[in-house]
Amino acid sequence: MPELDQRVSGVCGETVEQQAYITRFLLDYTAVPLAGAAFLRGVLPTPDAVRVVTGAADAVAPRELTVFEIPLSDEDDEPVTAPLVLGWTRTLVSGAHPRTDAFVMGMPLAAVDTAVLEAAGPTRDDQVLRVLRTLAWPFVETPPSPALCGFLFTGQASMRLYLATERADGLIAADVRLTGGLTALLAALPSLIGEEERWVTDMSDPHCVHVVDLTTW
Repeated sequence: MPELDQRVSGVCGETVEQQAYITRFLLDYTAVPLAGAAFLRGVLPTPDAVRVVTGAADAVAPRELTVFEIPLSDEDDEPVTAPLVLGWTRTLVSGAHPRTDAFVMGMPLAAVDTAVLEAAGPTRDDQVLRVLRTLAWPFVETPPSPALCGFLFTGQASMRLYLATERADGLIAADVRLTGGLTALLAALPSLIGEEERWVTDMSDPHCVHVVDLTTW
């Protein structure tokens, strides 16, 4: 069972916007179940697909998680929408997972053929979240900077954020703690990820070009 080791330089341009849009849309499902006992545990960005990480509510060990690789374009080469990604993911976690012998970052990676997969319809929770999102986070033409293009829970009190910045040719991954001075960290984050002396390479993670360790900041 091979570990997928092909590295990507990240995403850019319109793909960054699509990855950030899908990530924002799916965030609530870290707390609201996708289906049954399956929750969203991460969104990993690649140039032509979004990798949706699923598992139990507190799962962080790679073998407890499953990654579904969903193309960013449909059969007509049109960008897929976030609700469609959610529907496909919900179908996948509700049924038999596609057979796979590939892994990424130690997690089973299943490529999804959306042409033969029916997306599950929206639930009541989806409709509630749609109303609340629209009122709380109205659409703005200027996206946040740096753009959050993905994330992954790496421990019970830590996570990795995938951020797009003009300072790098690809995405920067920032490892952060979920405890301590989060307000100060989030305020400083745009500057910290741009400090090249903090950049290191994580050869086990093909979803970024550099990693910044902010867990002790």
